[in-house]
Amino acid sequence: MKVLAVDTATRSCSVAIVDQERVVCELTLGSGKTHSADLLRLVEAALTTARMDITHIEGLALTIGPGSFTGLRIGLGVVKGLAVALDRRVVGVSSLKALAHPCRAWPGVVCPLLDARKGEVYYNHFALRAGGFEADGPDAVGPVEQALAGIDATCLFVGDAARIYRDRITRILGRQARFAGAGLDFIRASTVAELALTGFGQPAAAEPGRLVPHYVRKSEAEAAVRAEGAPTPSGSTLGLKIIDNSHGSC
Repeated sequence: MKVLAVDTATRSCSVAIVDQERVVCELTLGSGKTHSADLLRLVEAALTTARMDITHIEGLALTIGPGSFTGLRIGLGVVKGLAVALDRRVVGVSSLKALAHPCRAWPGVVCPLLDARKGEVYYNHFALRAGGFEADGPDAVGPVEQALAGIDATCLFVGDAARIYRDRITRILGRQARFAGAGLDFIRASTVAELALTGFGQPAAAEPGRLVPHYVRKSEAEAAVRAEGAPTPSGSTLGLKIIDNSHGSC
């Protein structure tokens, strides 16, 4: 199955074409610019490099968050548009799952950290268990100290926020803190495709219209609406359940 995968959840923008488990082409930009200027250009470049037409793509995958609100909306808009135009299935994957997955061979807890700004991080804890490489619970957001709570053994940290808060993490955990190399601190679209492959057989994968961003934290506009006691605006994704494959057998 030929899958076009996209990540726009962070400052980097990544696109990959994967045929089953073979990476045909992968392109990543770390410029930090608005992804609206890069995403379609990367998709076109990946197709050209792979010597494929967009109609050769049999499924689409993307990160649905947590991450940059603007980046997530851009990725969802492009991928859902392609899915509808091509009549293709689409699968969403947790950004934190995609970030942690390359570290799954680590013999302990892996803690992916993404910068959520405002002095906070998006985080989760993953480890190999009987069911595979799984998270302890739902993705969360909070101060880095909150992300470290309950860690009582050596833990591998990965992600842009692991670099930002490295000194603070080391001060709190000491030798229990380990850090992945810089090459693992960004999400690869090929990993997104790998995690999504098992989800294309699920009924929800055929309904791109039901796929919504997994913000974890309310946007400033939504928070203001709630604070004023007004009803949630029509079309808001508040309260909608995420349809994704981030906690499947991947």
